[in-house]
Amino acid sequence: MDSLTQIVLGAAVGEATLGKTMGNKAMLYGAIAGTIPDLDVLSSNFVDTVTALEIHRGFTHSIVFSIVFGGFFAWLTSLYEKRATFKQWYWLWFMCFITHPLLDAHTTWGTQLFWPFDLRLAYKNIFVIDPLYTLPFLVCVIWAAFLKRGTENRRKINNAGILISSGYMVITLILKGITYHKFTNALDEQNIAYKAIETKPSPFNTILWTANVEVDDAFLIGDYSFFDSKPIQFYRHPKNHAALGDLKNENKVQRLIAISNGWYAISEKNNVTYFNDLRFGLLSVDPQTDKYAFSYQLQPTLGGLNVIEEPKNRDDAKKLLADLWERVKGN
Repeated sequence: MDSLTQIVLGAAVGEATLGKTMGNKAMLYGAIAGTIPDLDVLSSNFVDTVTALEIHRGFTHSIVFSIVFGGFFAWLTSLYEKRATFKQWYWLWFMCFITHPLLDAHTTWGTQLFWPFDLRLAYKNIFVIDPLYTLPFLVCVIWAAFLKRGTENRRKINNAGILISSGYMVITLILKGITYHKFTNALDEQNIAYKAIETKPSPFNTILWTANVEVDDAFLIGDYSFFDSKPIQFYRHPKNHAALGDLKNENKVQRLIAISNGWYAISEKNNVTYFNDLRFGLLSVDPQTDKYAFSYQLQPTLGGLNVIEEPKNRDDAKKLLADLWERVKGN
């Protein structure tokens, strides 16, 4: 999830674990703890693109990290914050660290909660930024912060934020189940034989959902809004894997394939080969577009291969936001 959401979650968990003793300081430390796992993004300044992708939401989003670094930060904090014991501080840091990846596991990218095992949890039931999840939660946390430490009202308001956000998360799982059946029924009605299907919400909402469907030589992409009146349509995006040629044997390409879990398509523009990660969808509400949210240039060199992430175009993002609102309202 986005940084603000993780800060809010950390603050709420900090209050729930140690607020009665430390007051707003518990919220402050919780907010700090909520940001620490995402510092793994700094790795992109020191390693190549593929390695940075492998590191992201890896070790820092694991149970191992929560246990080990929960102890480290608890020891560090207990050196100068004497109103709580090491055990109490450990509980705060551990809970804030572990709830961070548990929340991220609901997004499309997911988390390697069980690192070092190569198992990424990705439930794909919420977009990384969802105002309906974050804003009520944020209001409750701010409200609680202005109430007297240790009071019943403060506890209730903070707990209400946790319950409301958790309740919304349950709703998104239900919506995912409903839309999954909408997509599979549409595939059956259209006599489309498929190998696999993945569904996810579109940006900033859980009304409009997208499906990636694997068939023999292509991926089909379709979308569905709860306000739709017309049947779901699916549009082909050729896999074009053969276009990789000898590049497929490159270590970095093999690692990209593993990162994408096989959900990738190859395209070629101006004699440049692009690796398109289909898990994150398109940069448009038009299922026929060839603009992908995450696309990587494959540039052969004398020493091997450079992988460069295609930069996002701000104009594309603005158009996506405008078109998204219209598409959410139905077809």
